[in-house]
Amino acid sequence: QVQLAESGGGLVQAGGSLRLSCAATARTVNTNTMGWFRQAPGKEREFVAAWSRGSPYYSDSAKGRFTISRDNAKNTVYLQMNNLKPDDTAVYYCAAIVKGSGYYPVWVANEYNYWGQGTQVTVSS
Repeated sequence: QVQLAESGGGLVQAGGSLRLSCAATARTVNTNTMGWFRQAPGKEREFVAAWSRGSPYYSDSAKGRFTISRDNAKNTVYLQMNNLKPDDTAVYYCAAIVKGSGYYPVWVANEYNYWGQGTQVTVSS
């Protein structure tokens, strides 16, 4: 059973930064696709970033401002968020695709079979 636990959310002013962390059970981070999604009130869950097959992937809104990274030794994935905007306000979720080898579209939430509980990020104007 894979368990994911996010932390690092909070309240920040526009233009500020936050770093989210996702602690995973052993060997999840370095052997599987790890992703970050977010969901704002009244909106669908949307892709933010992912790390898969040795490469990072970003949504258009995250490019240039967010950076996904991982520490295999700590089984942790990070999302560094800079130049935050009020539109970034949402609950941020960490997710993992733990399946057999194959190609999985990392921007599709339904491909992920493990999810964390989420952490709230609020950006004030």
